[in-house]
Amino acid sequence: MAAPGLDGCSWFAALSLGVSLLKCLFMDAYHSTDFEVHRNWLAVTHSLPVSRWYHENTSEWTLDYPPLFAWFEFGLSHVAQHFDRNMLVVENLNYASPATVLFQRLSVVFTDLVFIFAVRECCRCVQEQKGPRDVLSRPSFVLAVLLLWNFGLLIVDLTGFMFGKGDGFPVCVEQSRHLQGALLFAILLNLKHIYLYVAPAYGIYLLRSYCFTQDHKDGSVNWRSFSPLRLLALGAIVVSVCALSFGPFIAMGQLPQVLSRLFPFKRGLCHAYWAPNIWALYNMLDKVLAVLGVRLKLLEEAELPRASMTGGLVQEFQHSVLPSVSPSVTLVCTLLSILPAVASIWRRPRGARGFLRCLLLCALASFMFGWHVHEKAVLIAILPLSILAVESREDAGIFLVLTTTGHYSLFPLIFTPAELPIKVVLMLLFVIFSFAALRKLYSGQGSLLRPLESVYLAGLVAVAIACEIVFPLSPWQQRLPFLPLLATSVYCSVGVSYSFLRLYASLLRQDEKPKQL
Repeated sequence: MAAPGLDGCSWFAALSLGVSLLKCLFMDAYHSTDFEVHRNWLAVTHSLPVSRWYHENTSEWTLDYPPLFAWFEFGLSHVAQHFDRNMLVVENLNYASPATVLFQRLSVVFTDLVFIFAVRECCRCVQEQKGPRDVLSRPSFVLAVLLLWNFGLLIVDLTGFMFGKGDGFPVCVEQSRHLQGALLFAILLNLKHIYLYVAPAYGIYLLRSYCFTQDHKDGSVNWRSFSPLRLLALGAIVVSVCALSFGPFIAMGQLPQVLSRLFPFKRGLCHAYWAPNIWALYNMLDKVLAVLGVRLKLLEEAELPRASMTGGLVQEFQHSVLPSVSPSVTLVCTLLSILPAVASIWRRPRGARGFLRCLLLCALASFMFGWHVHEKAVLIAILPLSILAVESREDAGIFLVLTTTGHYSLFPLIFTPAELPIKVVLMLLFVIFSFAALRKLYSGQGSLLRPLESVYLAGLVAVAIACEIVFPLSPWQQRLPFLPLLATSVYCSVGVSYSFLRLYASLLRQDEKPKQL
């Protein structure tokens, strides 16, 4: 049931305007290397012919997003030229004039209008409890804050110039607009190929819920109800979007070059800062075994590979004791980890909520086992879990663990002392609101967290103090600069892994329900 009166609510407009103004306040704040990445892409798409976009390598930050995003940058560049033409010169590496920074910041604020609209539609689909309730305890209001003021999105937008968040498709699923949903996801995938993480959830759900028009009484698929015309309609939409995106490069014979940029497997198993996933724990175990092996004289230190994976470099490396992991191994692990989730929505789609659960499990599984995963990818799971958190007490508890852990893992993205108070205050405000709002939403239903979960989350405070305050003042800062990143990654890996297992346990325990459309 849609949230009553949401269309006329002034609080949503206030929340949207507030977050936009907040981003404007930090125009001069720290920005990451993503600033230069997007400046370079603006220059490449504006100054060079299309045939050279995916060959240009003057900058180390080469164009490695799908062609539709390149066309998006091309369009932005025509606005950028009115701010500062020098930013569109390919050779102007690390160019960051005030006008350039202003344009980059404003481009994020204005493109966020798409995300704000998607959040508004999501809030309209949230099930509201009957009876009068103040606005602070309404699920739609809580969800709007959790999405619009999401700490992770704020950090990414303030440092990394992230365009688009991809929340539109779940709304279409909720409203049974499957073709529109397929179109939105096809566009999203051709803007950012990171959403391949959740493509199995989209594909299986659309095939099962749209191409098969009827179910048996027990909810299982009725194979005779398959509609080839509906499959062709879905296929036509996806193929058309991909053709518009990749077509010019296929015609120029550059598809292999484009794909080599999109999937650079030589970058190594982990990012420079390990994403908090299973491979961070694997790397840590390898390091511990190597140290123990040397001390117990079971291994010769001179014969061990150099410690390149803790040097902050993006490259391939060999593990010292444990078997090294190849891209094919991560692919197999990822596919196996998402298989139960997609099998579940194939057997019993369970409507939009079943799809959302499958989507976030696919996102988390890909984050846990994927190749060269970036820490920001955890947001792809946190956002859909926000929707489930305002409707299910169990999901609310998992959300608190995952969002607190996943958001804290983004702290290393902002490492300048001047921005330390900003990220701490924003994180605390979001965490305090999340705990207070969800507890009020489920008041009288028991604690949202288990005792050990509370202890684990409290441990994040100790990790933060050690990494942000104690370590910079210690003599270890020069000798072991990667130590705070390692500690943050490994500690957060435990929380993310635990959330992944709890979400899967919840899926497997779920009672069979009739399909909802």
